[in-house]
Amino acid sequence: MYFDTHAHYDSGAFNADRFEILGSMPDAKVGLIVNPGCDLESSKTAIELAERFDFVYAAVGWHPEDMDKLTDKAYAELERLAEHPKCLAIGEIGLDYYWDDTHKAEQKELFKRQIELAIRLNKPVIVHDREAHGDSLEIIRDYSELRGVFHCFSGSVEMAAELLKRGWYLGFDGPITYKNARKAIEVLEFCPLDKIVVETDSPYLTPVPNRGKRNDSRQLEFVVNKVAEIKGINVDEVENITFENGKKLFGIGE
Repeated sequence: MYFDTHAHYDSGAFNADRFEILGSMPDAKVGLIVNPGCDLESSKTAIELAERFDFVYAAVGWHPEDMDKLTDKAYAELERLAEHPKCLAIGEIGLDYYWDDTHKAEQKELFKRQIELAIRLNKPVIVHDREAHGDSLEIIRDYSELRGVFHCFSGSVEMAAELLKRGWYLGFDGPITYKNARKAIEVLEFCPLDKIVVETDSPYLTPVPNRGKRNDSRQLEFVVNKVAEIKGINVDEVENITFENGKKLFGIGE
C-alpha cells in the first residue's frame, strides 16, 4: 500500500469529483493520505475529509502565501482544530520567498508561532520551504525538540544532512521524475531509506508520464518507482518502507 503524506483534496481542483476520487483510493493501493491545510478554510475541509474517510488524516496550518487572510480570530479557531483527534500535524507552514520576499519578518513570526503550537501539542510539523533554505534551517535550529518533514524537499545535500541528524524526514514527489531534477536526485541518493516519505502534493506536481495533468494519489506509484530506481532496490520494498516511515512520522498506530 502507498502512503501519500501530502495531498490537497481541499483544493478547488477537486470540487467536481472529490468524494469519488477519494473513495477509489483503497482499490488503487493508496492506504493512507494526509491532507494539510493552508489557511482556516482549507484546514476545516481537511478535518471534514478526515472525518468522512477513515484512511484520510488532516494537518492544519497557515501557509506563508496566505498570510493576507490571517486574523487573530481565525488563528484561534485554527488552534482549536489542531486538537482534533484526526489532526496529526501542524502544516503546511514555513517560508516562501519565491512569491513574496518583502514580508520576511512576518513570515518568520508566523512560522515560529505555529512551531510553538506544534511543540505544545506534541505534534510534528509539515514544512514548506521555497527559496528560503537558510532562514528555514536557522529557525529549525532554535527548536531542538521539533520534528517533522520538509515536504517537496528542494534544499542541498548539506541542508539535508543537518535535518537528518536532527531526526527529520524528507518528502519526495513528482519533481524527482523530471529531467531537470539533478539536485533532488542527489539528495534522494544521499537520504537513508528510513527517512524518506513519498507524496503527491495533489493537485500539483504531477509526475512523468502525466505531467501537466491534475495530480492525485493514484500517481504515487511513479514517485515510488523512481525512488526504487535511484536506490537500486525493489519497488515493493520502497512501497513498504515509505508506508511505515509515514506512519512513524505522524504517529499512526502508536
